[in-house]
Amino acid sequence: MTSIVVFDYGFGNVRSMVRALANIGADVTLTSDHHASMEADGLVVPGVGAFAACLEGLRDCGGEQVIRERIADGRPVLGVCVGEQIMFESGIEHGTHARGLGLIGGTVARLDADVVPHTGWNTIHAAEGSMLLQGVENERFYFVHSYAAIDANDVAVEGLGDRAGNVSRCSYGNSDFVAAYERGPLAATQFHPEKSAEAGARLLRNWVAAFPKL
Repeated sequence: MTSIVVFDYGFGNVRSMVRALANIGADVTLTSDHHASMEADGLVVPGVGAFAACLEGLRDCGGEQVIRERIADGRPVLGVCVGEQIMFESGIEHGTHARGLGLIGGTVARLDADVVPHTGWNTIHAAEGSMLLQGVENERFYFVHSYAAIDANDVAVEGLGDRAGNVSRCSYGNSDFVAAYERGPLAATQFHPEKSAEAGARLLRNWVAAFPKL
């Protein structure tokens, strides 16, 4: 059975994610233990709340080190919602810049729309060859966010090599933003697969099925 750790650092809708992964047959553990997080087949990094606060919580419990070590070892990591955002180089929230993990080039900023947060179901413009969205390219996924990255650029990261990132996008208001990013062992979604019914379950199954290839 595939083992997955949902990293518990105090900033995520962790119970929903644990249930969603258990429902696809994974052996799921909710923990911030370094050894367990490194040994699991997959690691999920959720996130809810402010960019800077999530980063502080992650760093306080050694989560940044876990993520970097897993990526360097080619071991799958999936960031979700703010867990995706913190993978970027920086975030701007209420006029304040915060340094992200820098695994993806780009900046997270407030959506340009009449109504924020962007809440509800929306379609994804799936990148050609997307592993995550295979079979659900035309389905809708569930979003809850006020901030997003407009661009996603590949940066030099140990464990990702020269692979080009795969970027899927979504539109809301005047913003065309990054909905998902895939590069080697690193995957991330702005939307919530754990709240996206069967389409989300298929995405999680796709992610797990790709482990041997990453």
